[in-house]
Amino acid sequence: MSDNGRMSARQPRHAAPSSRTVLVAAAIGVVITLMGSVWALASGPGEEPKGSPPMPVTVTELPPVEISATPAVDPCADPAVTKALGAGDDAAAIAAFGGGEAFRLAVSSGTAPCVSLSDPAHEWVVVNKARPLDPARYAPASLGGTGLRTTTGSGEARPVVSQALAQLAKGSADAGAGAIGVNNGYRSYDLQQRTYSTHVRNRGQAWADSESARPGHSEHQTGLALDIVACSPGCGEIQGFTGTPQAQWVAAHAWEYGFIVRYEDGRTAVTGYVHEAWHVRYIGKELAAAYHAGGFHTLEEFFGLPAAPDYPH
Repeated sequence: MSDNGRMSARQPRHAAPSSRTVLVAAAIGVVITLMGSVWALASGPGEEPKGSPPMPVTVTELPPVEISATPAVDPCADPAVTKALGAGDDAAAIAAFGGGEAFRLAVSSGTAPCVSLSDPAHEWVVVNKARPLDPARYAPASLGGTGLRTTTGSGEARPVVSQALAQLAKGSADAGAGAIGVNNGYRSYDLQQRTYSTHVRNRGQAWADSESARPGHSEHQTGLALDIVACSPGCGEIQGFTGTPQAQWVAAHAWEYGFIVRYEDGRTAVTGYVHEAWHVRYIGKELAAAYHAGGFHTLEEFFGLPAAPDYPH
């Protein structure tokens, strides 16, 4: 995490010497020592030193300075941060930290205890096999449709997420990548229970755990995740999304709309799930931009969390 708090513009009148001051003092001491040695060596063994000794130089002894890579600043003490968190305004909270990367650094380094990655009300919540939703039957305060073609009865998400997905789909179409539709959005605890149980019944638990979350562990239940499909011209299955022009465009541009592809190829050891090019997760534009710029591939890495390839029990 980062030290994203603000330093006061007023500096103490008698501030501790800087590291540069300490280095300069040390260098002067070395020069004086060398000068004395040269003067002594100019005379032969047993001879009195010739000439006048070097002019004595008085060096004020400076107290040791402790240099810290990370200033001890608590961003949670910033009134702007506490106000935004208290109001539930995620965008304002991130801005008060100094932006997406500053927020990420603060959270991942442990210097922002006021930020909870477990609170499902926030867009930055992290849900995985080791981090269940709390409460287990959490439901978003409100949901809305995307206005896109939907292939199941579960096409809703939080309003801000639905709006962002509609803009993402427009971006794909405008870029000539093709139309995008929705397969699944929000799923309640009970619907996730039925979905997971069906997978277990049809393919066994090991397969189900690699493809579907257990109830209480699903990002779909947060209202922040959707499964999308290619619709050119008809909408296909989610498994058919991989390799399509839409999938390639989404992988490159989702961050511009506040989304990440949550389960990338080759990241099963961290996320516990196989590659799902169709599963997009909303984290907001500021965090998505920091995620993209930092070259991250999982939320676990982004926030400095342990990998979660398996359920604890």
